[in-house]
Amino acid sequence: MTSTTENPVLLVVGAGPGLGMSVARAFGRRGYRIALASRSAQRHAGYVEELRDLGVDAEAFPVDVTVPGAVDAVVAQVRAHFGRIDVAYYGAAAPVALGPITELTPADAAAALTTVGSAVEFAGAVLPELRAHAGALVFIGGLSATVPMPDVGGLALVAAAYRSYALNLHAALEPEGVQAGILTVGGMIAGGDIAAATIANAPDQDLSAITLHPDDLAEEVWRLAVDRARPEVVIDVLGG
Repeated sequence: MTSTTENPVLLVVGAGPGLGMSVARAFGRRGYRIALASRSAQRHAGYVEELRDLGVDAEAFPVDVTVPGAVDAVVAQVRAHFGRIDVAYYGAAAPVALGPITELTPADAAAALTTVGSAVEFAGAVLPELRAHAGALVFIGGLSATVPMPDVGGLALVAAAYRSYALNLHAALEPEGVQAGILTVGGMIAGGDIAAATIANAPDQDLSAITLHPDDLAEEVWRLAVDRARPEVVIDVLGG
């Protein structure tokens, strides 16, 4: 695959072995250059090597989205390296308190909303580039944003905030030719760290019925960013 400075650029924040890398491959094989960003810097060399072996121009950047200003800094680094950003994908994990919603404390809620601040910082950092290139911004969220799941604790607050923020961004930016959207997922995404931990904790449990393949979800991210037929796609295998 031939890559030039004119090829569009995808920035993946929260790059991991599951959906993050599937999104990178989905866009990479369509001619995008790929910027990967996550706090797991020790994995970056393997991710970049995999993409380059596929003929994709790729680079990785360390970032901890919980550190104020870190998202702004990594977006500036990506812009300096690649010259542009056309699609921005935000899939950073939210470090929130899980458990019964009835046991959620004000401190838990404040911590959950801090993770939303990182997503807002990300959107603000990439918007100048997306406006310049009629680009797209895609978030990933959880089904607890629309279906009551009283056992996921603060994750329900984060999911609801991400969804509301994405849909309101869509309404604000669509007239400017910029897409904002969200992939709302109800299920376990195969290949990712959460899936690995879940399987390790329940090795004898058959989880196939609630498992989603990340490559399938990556195609939905592509459609959200490029086809722009709607601002939200919901994939639910939990029966919500």
